[in-house]
Parts: sequence; structure tokens; C-alpha cells
Amino acid sequence: MYQIIKSTASGLEMMVEPVSGCWINVIDPTPEETDFLVSLGIPQDFITYSLDQDERSRSEREDNGVLLILIRIPYFQGAKTDVPYITIPLGLILAENMIITVCKKENTIINDFCCGKAKGLSTGKRNRFVLRVLLSTAILYLNYLREIDKIVDVLEDRLQLSMRNHEVLELLKYQKSLVYFTTALKANELLLERMHKSQLFKMYPDDEDLVEDVLTENQQAIEMVNTSSNILSSMMDAFASIISNNLNVVMKFLTSATIVISLPSMVYGFFGMNVPLPYQDEWFAALLVIGLSFGIAGIVVYIFYKRDWF
Repeated sequence: MYQIIKSTASGLEMMVEPVSGCWINVIDPTPEETDFLVSLGIPQDFITYSLDQDERSRSEREDNGVLLILIRIPYFQGAKTDVPYITIPLGLILAENMIITVCKKENTIINDFCCGKAKGLSTGKRNRFVLRVLLSTAILYLNYLREIDKIVDVLEDRLQLSMRNHEVLELLKYQKSLVYFTTALKANELLLERMHKSQLFKMYPDDEDLVEDVLTENQQAIEMVNTSSNILSSMMDAFASIISNNLNVVMKFLTSATIVISLPSMVYGFFGMNVPLPYQDEWFAALLVIGLSFGIAGIVVYIFYKRDWF
């Protein structure tokens, strides 16, 4: 699927054919759509790279001047998946008179751009368009990291009383997400610094502030993901011990209760033997047996309580 979009005085408008200064948004293209992009002078390798799930962040320029900037963006798969948050590649291809974005999946960043949520977006200013995408990517990382922190806080409250592995496994899912985020953010940072130092494409004075914002937001995301990852890792180790301790407490109580309950049975079994016993003909014999059994059990309960075995 692809869309041809151009910014006008009234906003973003859909076009039927590519025109100068347009933006072509491509999502999981079919072979026919790939051939269409190649006919516009886009190297097929650039499209393939953008659709490769394992491709790293980097830039590449062809002899005909077409530039590929490949970044990894955050993507939410769903809370019930094995890894709720992952990263996917997004290709930004700068041709002579247009910009093409290529991605395997529909994503929040491109959808917001298409819906006009990015105020003042100009498809004709290719460099600024790329910087806006990079800034939106860093901001989305921060938003997802805040969501992960909130979810972890909820799991932390549940873990304090848990005796199951379910909550720890839930934390593991989000720890995997943080690993994906850490790897992608560091790769994006290297790409941004390389672009900034080598002047990969011409930047205008108005873009310098935007570049600084992108670098700042990306660095903040890196620091935040490192902090969250360290906290989550320590938390998982701590709560694994807490779950084991909770289970030990329950087992200790059950063992103590079993001992206390077995004492009256021992007394009843002794006085229930078919042999002559003291006071067996007295009217208070039954009361004596009951009192003795509960008395022994009470003494044991008191001892266990004083030793904190209950």
C-alpha cells in the first residue's frame, strides 16, 4: 500500500501521481508497488533494506544521489504478546524532488504525519521532514518508556504478595522490550551524530535548533531506558527472592499446622487402644482425654508462636 501526499496552503492533500515536492508513504509494498518505486529511480536495495526486520540504523547514498536514512522506531505489538514493545526499521529515502518512507508495518509516527497531527509539516522540505521524523521517534520512545514504567509499578504491587511466576514472567516481557529499545536508541544516536558531524545533507539555519532537539530527546530516551532497564533487572532479582520467601512462609505455616493437628490424634490413638488404661472407668475419662490433647496442642502452639514458626 502506498499514498502520495503533498503539503499545500490548506494542508496535506492526496495525489494520484507523484509530483515535485511530494511524499510517498509506502507500507509493506507488493511486488507491483516495489516496481513502481524502482521506476521512480529508487534503488530496489533501499526498499529491501527498509523492510528487513533485522536491519540496523544507518545511511547510504547511491551514485545517482538518492539517499537512504534507515532508523529503528518503536512499535507496540500488544500487551498479550511475548514482547509488547519492539523496534522496526523505517526507511527515509530522499530522491531528487521527493521523499519516500518505507516500513513493513503501519506505525504511530507515520500515521500521525498522514493525519496532519504534525503541525506545519512540509513535504517539500525534505531535510526538515527527516528531522521531524527523528524527533517524533525520540518522543515516542519516551512515551512508551513512561507506559512501561507505569505497568512495572502495577506489577510491583502485585508481586509483593505473589507466590507464582506469572508476574515475574510479565516483568521479563518488558525487560525484553527495554533491551530492544536500548539497542535501537544507541544505533539511532550513532546515526544522528554521524549525520550532524558529516553534514550528510544540507541543513538550513532554521534546522539547527531542530537538530539539537532531536539529539537532546534521543539522549534523554537513552538515559531513561538505561535507568529503567537497571531498575527492572534489580527488581526481578529481588522479587524472585520475595516469591521464594512467600512460598517458604506458607510452607512453614502448613508444616506447623500439621504438627499441631496431629497431636490430638496421637493422644486419641493412645487412649483408644484395647488395653486397660488409667481412669478408663471414670465418668470424666472422655473429658480428660480431650483436655489433655488440647492442652498439649496449646503448649506446642505457644512454643511455635514464641519462636515465630507460625
